[in-house]
Amino acid sequence: MRVYERPEFGGQMMEFMDDCSSVYDRFRYQDIHSCNVMDGYWIMYEQPNYRGRQYFMRPGEYRRYSDWGGMSSRIGSFRRIMDSC
Repeated sequence: MRVYERPEFGGQMMEFMDDCSSVYDRFRYQDIHSCNVMDGYWIMYEQPNYRGRQYFMRPGEYRRYSDWGGMSSRIGSFRRIMDSC
């Protein structure tokens, strides 16, 4: 998954392949305005340590936080959903 600091995939970008308990510690931004989920399924959380409102992310392009149903661009953590089969 690639996350961006600005809408329409603008600004700083960082690519993640694993869970992130604190977006700020790894990305240096507290807001994610757009993202591209290239593979797998993810859950984003509004607060660090997997707390707060959750957003289910399927593969696809999310050009602004409202595309994933966000009420704001604040994302504190996220984790990949792994198949347990």
